[in-house]
Amino acid sequence: MLSIWSGLCVIVIVCGCCIEAQNTGPSHGKVVVCYIGTWAVYRPARGSFTVENLEPSLCTHVIYAFAGLNPQEDSIKSLDPWQDLTEHYGKGGYQRITTLKLRYPHLKVSLAIGGWNEGSKNYSQLVAEPPRRSKFVASAVDFIRKYNFDGLDLDWEFPGKRGGAPEDKLNFLLLVKELKSAFRKHNLLLTAAFGAGKDTIDVAYDVEGLGVYLDFIHMMCYDYHGAWDQKTGANAPLRSSDVLNVEYTINYMIKLGAPMHKLVLGVPLYGRTYVLPEALHASSKRKPKLGIVSTSVGFQGPITREPGFMGYNEICLELKNKTEPWMKFWDSESATPFAIRNTQVITYDDDKSIYEKVKFAMEKKLAGIMVWSVDTDDFQGDCANADDDSPQNFPLMRAIDKSIETSLEEIKNSIIKGKFTPRRNSSCRLSTSSNMLVFITALFVLGRYSL
Repeated sequence: MLSIWSGLCVIVIVCGCCIEAQNTGPSHGKVVVCYIGTWAVYRPARGSFTVENLEPSLCTHVIYAFAGLNPQEDSIKSLDPWQDLTEHYGKGGYQRITTLKLRYPHLKVSLAIGGWNEGSKNYSQLVAEPPRRSKFVASAVDFIRKYNFDGLDLDWEFPGKRGGAPEDKLNFLLLVKELKSAFRKHNLLLTAAFGAGKDTIDVAYDVEGLGVYLDFIHMMCYDYHGAWDQKTGANAPLRSSDVLNVEYTINYMIKLGAPMHKLVLGVPLYGRTYVLPEALHASSKRKPKLGIVSTSVGFQGPITREPGFMGYNEICLELKNKTEPWMKFWDSESATPFAIRNTQVITYDDDKSIYEKVKFAMEKKLAGIMVWSVDTDDFQGDCANADDDSPQNFPLMRAIDKSIETSLEEIKNSIIKGKFTPRRNSSCRLSTSSNMLVFITALFVLGRYSL
């Protein structure tokens, strides 16, 4: 007969297994959503990003972007079958990314449908007809379960705009409500990416209603400014004198009824580029500011090759260029770094600006942070210092993780400052389900084997 002490050993083993499973991801308890733009695999040389380049321990949720809509069948379709599927000797991206959950049991993997290139017209027509919505909902459940995803992320850009209709705002809510009803039966996640501009929010989203049915709302708090403005500006300003900034977006969403514990603040791992009509030289005595007149098209990077856009993996290499050095500056109002070389300007995010955004999100008690997109971080570690002992790759993702931990600690210390509050033992951070498992095991073991 086993002794009570033997029974307790069993409980310790069970507890240890639960901790080990949880320790495959971030320990701070906040959401970190990592979008992957799957077309990044086609970028040249060291810019090519595959599923195997991902560091899942830095994310709590991974979103595979994008799938599309088949308007003839009212169903989800792969936009790149050779890359996504296994049929016809395909590379099986769906399978490879969901298999990560075996080694990283904390990870949730969703499939995103939509994106900028998909537009709005087909989605608008789909949601306008109840039978078509029902057909899509049923097919979505089948598709997500067939490929072993944990959920669906809606990236309709945007209801009521880009070929949409005024009725999209209500019809999108109805679609989400019907999807949630069907997903709940299979314990599937339902999330959505929202545009951050006030004009988009007002036209596209019944914020309070959507907040009831969505598990998380991913706020795309970037692209506030770009070369289209014909003047330099921060890609993702934390604050500004107008409504085009992170602080306003989040406060406005909360005012409209978005649950704070479901809001996820989007952070860009890329920057925006500009071309000035005249070169700005280092000899200038006046510190340059954002808002300088620029042309309508920015320059492109060698990896992403998109005018007006550069991934952080391109930006950090540029800033290390000693042959043609950049002048680096900090814009205090928007909490944004920017760099200038001759006629070229880059506004971007680094570890300092990311900390400011993360701290704001933690003070607002938001669910966490989302990034677009992990494939433009310095995932190869090409910009790392050779004498640095810290991990070499994904510097911005690691900055997010560190900033969350630091911000939460600062907030906790500010609350208990001047007061004595006993620390809880945090060495055994178990989920609710894990606690229940340990409790049931304890009852069974002690009840059966006690003397």
